[in-house]
Amino acid sequence: MKIKTTITNIFYRYPLSLLVIGAIIYLSLFKPENSDLLTIPNIDKIAHLCMYGGLCSVIWFEYLRCHKIVNRRRVVGGAIVAPILFSGAIELIQGMGTEHRSGDWLDFFFNVLGVVLACVASKYIIGPIIKKYNLYRKKHASRKEIV
Repeated sequence: MKIKTTITNIFYRYPLSLLVIGAIIYLSLFKPENSDLLTIPNIDKIAHLCMYGGLCSVIWFEYLRCHKIVNRRRVVGGAIVAPILFSGAIELIQGMGTEHRSGDWLDFFFNVLGVVLACVASKYIIGPIIKKYNLYRKKHASRKEIV
């Protein structure tokens, strides 16, 4: 029962994060068409920075909306360590599990850089905006709060 409650809680509180994770998985593993963008040097590094910076920002936004008091241990685990481990796993899968992609340490570095930049932005931009405009999730009277 506890596991079912936890999974339901994740889907209820973090739907956008799950969509971004799905998009990252798809974009990281599909075979890209030839494009003029691929001729720009290191454009993929900027894409990696944006993907993982975006993921981390969305996780932070959804966490801060649901919690007025920040639990540092949960934030470090869910909004910093988890995206970094996820990006490492994707790089390993690209390197060992696909023929059309390759794992790259520089890609991983830009993934981590995206997470770090998003953490800074979340602390100084997203958090204050949520607080200023009172964007906290409202509790529904008909729904029992899942803890």
